[in-house]
Amino acid sequence: MVEFDQLKSGDDLREVIKTAFDTDLAVSGVWGYTQEMATVIESTEAPLVQMEHMLASMRSYIEMNMTLPPQERYGSINLNETQREQIKEDEKVYDKVTYEITAMKEDLYTAFINEYKEGLGKEDFDITAHFDQRKEATITRNEVYWFEVHQTL
Repeated sequence: MVEFDQLKSGDDLREVIKTAFDTDLAVSGVWGYTQEMATVIESTEAPLVQMEHMLASMRSYIEMNMTLPPQERYGSINLNETQREQIKEDEKVYDKVTYEITAMKEDLYTAFINEYKEGLGKEDFDITAHFDQRKEATITRNEVYWFEVHQTL
C-alpha cells in the first residue's frame, strides 16, 4: 500500500488553506490526524458534515498531490465517509470521521480520460475493459480525520 507523509503542523492552518485553495475558512488547530491534533471548526455557514468533507479533501489533495514531485502526484482524488463517531470530552465535542479515499496517478488518470474521449462511440472501443483498467489503477486508503466541533453546535 502506498504511504503518504502527514502534513506538518507548524504553519497556521487557516493561512495554509487560504494560500493553497484561495478560500478563507474559520478554522484553526492542525490537520486532524489525532484527537490532540484536531482541526477546530470555529464556525461554518455550510452544513457541518459538508465542511468536514471539504477539509478532509483539502488535506488529502495536499498529501497526495501538492507536496509530491510531478511524476508521483495523484489525481481523481475522491473521499467517501465510511464511519462517524461523536466524542464528548469535558466541554469539547469531537467528530472522528473515517473516509475511504480513492485516487490514481495523475499521469494515468490523464491518459484514461484521453483514451475515453477518443474511443467513446467507436466500434472497437471496449468500454468494459477501459473501466476495468481504471479500477486496477486506482488506489484505496482509509484515513481518520478528527474535528473539534463544539463551537458550531
